[in-house]
Amino acid sequence: MGRRIRRTLRALARAFLEDRYVAYLERKLRGAPVPHHVAIILDGNRRWAAERGLTVSRGHRTGGEKVATVLGWCDEAGVEVVTLWLLSTDNLTRADSELIPLFATIERTAAELALHPRWRVNLVGAPALLPERTRVALETAVAATASHTGMVVNMAVAYGGRHEVVDAVRALLQEHERMGTPLAELAEQLTDEHIAQHLYTRGQPDPDLVIRTSGEQRLGGFLMWQSAKAEFWFTDVYWPDFRKVDLLRALRDFSKRERRYGR
Repeated sequence: MGRRIRRTLRALARAFLEDRYVAYLERKLRGAPVPHHVAIILDGNRRWAAERGLTVSRGHRTGGEKVATVLGWCDEAGVEVVTLWLLSTDNLTRADSELIPLFATIERTAAELALHPRWRVNLVGAPALLPERTRVALETAVAATASHTGMVVNMAVAYGGRHEVVDAVRALLQEHERMGTPLAELAEQLTDEHIAQHLYTRGQPDPDLVIRTSGEQRLGGFLMWQSAKAEFWFTDVYWPDFRKVDLLRALRDFSKRERRYGR
C-alpha cells in the first residue's frame, strides 16, 4: 500500500473518530450551562504559517477564514455574545509588510460577517487608529447588521485594555463636564458602574469565558475590566487549526466549574 493511500486512510480514521467525539461532547453539553459571552484571543497565525513555510500574510488570511466557522459553532451552542480580538493597539507597531495584508484580512472578514442574516456586528476598539479603508469596512458591517437580533459579534480591532479604560474615564469626565458636575462631587459619587457604562462593550454582559489559542497563558490586557470574574481556557492549538472539538472542550470545562464570584 502506497504512502499516500496510508496517509489518506489515517486522515479518514482521525476525521471519523473526531466526529464521534464531537457528537459525544454535544450530548454531554445538552442542558449544561452555556456562557452568555465568550471572548476569544485569536493567537498563533504567524507561528502556524512559519511551521509550514508559508508567509505571515497567508497565516493571517487562513485565520480570517476560520472566523465565520467558529462563530457558527458558538451560535449553535447558544452563545449570545462573542468578542474576537483580531488586532491589538500594540500590533499597530508592526511593519507595513505585515499590517497591510492583515488589514485586508480584517476587511474581508467584516464584509463576510455583514452578509449573515442574523448576527449583529459591533466594533470594539479605537477606529481612529486604523486606516480609513479598514475603518470604513468595519463601520459598514456595523451599519449593515444594526437591526439584526441574533448573536452579537464584537470585532476587537485596534483594541487595548488600558486604552479602553482611559477612553472610558475620559468619556465619563467629558460627560460630567457638560452636565456641570463639580469634580469633587464626581469623585465622591464615582462607582465601577459609572466606568462600565462608558466601556466599548457597554450594555453587554461581561465575558463568562475567555479562550486563548496558541499555548500562551496570558490575557495581554484583553477586556481587562470586563474579564475580572471570567473563567479562562487556554489551548496549544494555533487559531487556524482551532476545531469544533476544541470549542466544545472549552464549553464542557466551563460547564463543570463552580462560579462563586468571590463568595
